Amino acid sequence: MSQPDHALATHLAHYPELAKHAAGWRHPFDTQALSHKVILVTGAGDGLGAATAKTYASFGATVVLLGRTRSKLEAVNDWISTNTATQPVIVPCDLETLDMETANNLAHSIGEAFGRLDGIVHHASRLGPRAPLAHYALDEWLKVMQTNVNATFLLNQTLFNLLDTSARACIVHTSSSVGRVGRAYWGAYAASKFALEGLSQVLADETEVAGRIKVFSVNPGGTRTNMRKEAYPLEDPDTLPTPEAHMELFLLLQQPLRANGEAAELVTGQQLDCRDWRDKLQWV
Repeated sequence: MSQPDHALATHLAHYPELAKHAAGWRHPFDTQALSHKVILVTGAGDGLGAATAKTYASFGATVVLLGRTRSKLEAVNDWISTNTATQPVIVPCDLETLDMETANNLAHSIGEAFGRLDGIVHHASRLGPRAPLAHYALDEWLKVMQTNVNATFLLNQTLFNLLDTSARACIVHTSSSVGRVGRAYWGAYAASKFALEGLSQVLADETEVAGRIKVFSVNPGGTRTNMRKEAYPLEDPDTLPTPEAHMELFLLLQQPLRANGEAAELVTGQQLDCRDWRDKLQWV
């Protein structure tokens, strides 16, 4: 093990699952790579959101934890406070009922506390029923669209000025394979992820000239999460990668650097897939 690899392994001793994957990372992140960043993570109480929040905090970021269930957020908050040198902020919020007033209040609070926002990672998502469109209940359709699309739009819009204050900000929309190629019985979830891909592309195009805000969509693929278990209850979870297996990419989007350690910038608007991003990542 090289000296930098050994330093990283020691730094991540508190997070064995992440350390296991970090041993194979191609990009040599400094242990305080995100120490100057304030990043909002939605769905931060569980699955990919919790792993992203813990990873970012482990690399020095101040993380704003947004999620529906306070007890889950408190568990992540306690873990971060105990195992890292950072102090996160908890924001209990049900995106199914998020409106402009609530989103504006959140933006005001973040602005008062930090004066800027350096990133948003939109992990929060609602699966909805697996059913044919001919029999899909309208109320379920609207709930999925509200959580997955409308709330994402509202957060991006109300937090935009804080992102624009950052020297370099990054918005990550978590997508899905069914949001790129539609499949039967995925209903509102698939439609919402298609909409999210479009939202990501439009926002990337609108912010490309100024260049301070980078926008990406990421398809994690099959991952060992509660949502995956809900979608495929008979699947063996041990055959799937853990959320920590994807954290190199989520780190890289917030703090890009090449494999040789040189700072660099990424082309905005990329649609990335956790299975093959290393071969397809585009650099400026």
